[in-house]
Amino acid sequence: MKVHFIGAGPGAADLITLRGQRLIETCPVCLYAGSLVPREIIASAPQGARVLDTSGMDLEAIVGEMAAAHARDQDVARVHSGDPSIYGAIGEQMRALDALGIPHDIVPGVPAFAAAAAALKCELTLPGISQTIILTRSGGKASPMPDGEELEKLARSGATLAIHLSVRRCREVRRALEPHYGADCPVAVVYRASWPDEMILHGMLAGLERLIRNSKVTRTALILVGRVLEPGKFAQSSLYHPDFRHLLRPGERKK
Repeated sequence: MKVHFIGAGPGAADLITLRGQRLIETCPVCLYAGSLVPREIIASAPQGARVLDTSGMDLEAIVGEMAAAHARDQDVARVHSGDPSIYGAIGEQMRALDALGIPHDIVPGVPAFAAAAAALKCELTLPGISQTIILTRSGGKASPMPDGEELEKLARSGATLAIHLSVRRCREVRRALEPHYGADCPVAVVYRASWPDEMILHGMLAGLERLIRNSKVTRTALILVGRVLEPGKFAQSSLYHPDFRHLLRPGERKK
């Protein structure tokens, strides 16, 4: 018996991995985050499977279901949105399972920031503009930010920012970033990336609050900030340049 923590992807039912989908199809117990995981993914659970939406359950109840499945020697598909390693709250679940001696593993999924970049048709790392992506959030009631990870400090890098769980704190986000990125820095807000009701908002950092307020978006959205969103002219990478040599494209040796 094993508990499989499965990344369901950002929302589109066909963006789950084959491994994740096959496990859902074979596990007799399926626990899923119903507020963020589409029903189409869970619909492939075996006939007669115990399928529970955990959005209204606390940690004790969730682990209790896993322990009960362990007693029955039944595998569990524990389905989270996106990639479970990013704001998935799987750490405390795995710690509890370790204490009970219940084996588990992780199946990665397509993260929301990757789906947002695909929707924007944007490369988040452009030569000479940004070669770093920071995945972060603003502090909140559930998880305050550790010392040193405040947006004001992360902004000093000038990296591309993918800011989760922060649309309701857009004013604080703007105030923290504007001194470092500039009022004219392009931003994008992607609501429910890859879902049928996906919405993409474009603007500049100075107008972030108005952009979000006018859209009436209050949750399930990602804020992307950085010059890669409106790069104009940028240097091409050397990767495909005819003079760039590497192991798989050595070229002719100079005499």
